[in-house]
Amino acid sequence: MRIKLDQLSQSLQKQTAPLYTLFGNESLLILEAADLIRTHAQQHGYTERELFAVDQHFDWSDLLNAGNNLSLFGDRKIMDIRIPSGKPGKEGGKAIENYCSALPPDTLTLFTLPRIDKQGQATKWFKTLEATGVLVQVYTIERNQLPDWIGQRLGRQQQKTDSATLQFLANQVEGNLLAGHQEIQKLALLYPSGSLTFEQVKDAVLNVARYDAFQLSDAMINADATRFIRILTGLQGEGTAPLLILATLTEQIRQLITIRQGLDTGQSLTQLLQTARIWGDRQKSAQTAVNRVSLKALMQSLSDAAEIDRMIKGVARGDVWDELLQLGLRLIIHENRNFVSVAK
Repeated sequence: MRIKLDQLSQSLQKQTAPLYTLFGNESLLILEAADLIRTHAQQHGYTERELFAVDQHFDWSDLLNAGNNLSLFGDRKIMDIRIPSGKPGKEGGKAIENYCSALPPDTLTLFTLPRIDKQGQATKWFKTLEATGVLVQVYTIERNQLPDWIGQRLGRQQQKTDSATLQFLANQVEGNLLAGHQEIQKLALLYPSGSLTFEQVKDAVLNVARYDAFQLSDAMINADATRFIRILTGLQGEGTAPLLILATLTEQIRQLITIRQGLDTGQSLTQLLQTARIWGDRQKSAQTAVNRVSLKALMQSLSDAAEIDRMIKGVARGDVWDELLQLGLRLIIHENRNFVSVAK
């Protein structure tokens, strides 16, 4: 059974399942969910715990043997199995299937995995985990969700602040949820319960944001110039390779060109988005972008990207970081008043 993270607490209160699987790429939320499950289990008599960290040298027979070994004192047990790679391999997949087919008695089993892509979720071992127990997918906190998330965390410690300060906090901790959580906890140590002013928050919170090239691409496609500049500056400060940034932006431009050309020839937007491998909330952003930016501007951006590539390789002269900035901003502020949308 698959549930959302915010349903986990209620699910535990209703019934303790023999097996739980957590997967996702938000380490803080995964850790908190695992702690919630372990605490609940301990409160219900699961006093023993065995931890298994799976790597390339892991012996899967150890897991099966541990499951078959009953406690000398008859205590309930937690089997805590962590697979950081998310890829147990052929032997591990078979071992997981065998383990799930005969779960040990008086045992709560907890599997912890990273983000699993669609191909991984289609494997037999993963489907077995989903069918055998409770599967919890931990989704990434997106940028537009971050202020609300921070507000909820402040509320847990009887503090609150205005929307502008929440936006400031979101900018400071974006991409680094664990550090953001620590900064929020710091506010509880520094200030009493109640309302926090912007000055109090600004003085207390460090800039712990971490960015990646995909966030930069999102800012470009969403025409958010302020965020694009902030992320690009952050990536430069972190020493991110310009070639990686250029490749990500160029891939986004190519996707938009494919969609724009397809729409111009009467193809289905839904099919074009799938062909371009654009999923979820990014589909709406991509549709807005192709309705805002002309094919001519997109093709020119591709040509500009090729020139930046020459600069990175030392063949052409120029300031690479300034050109990356201009590449994004030209698409962000582009308006083609003669361009008629066909993406309905």
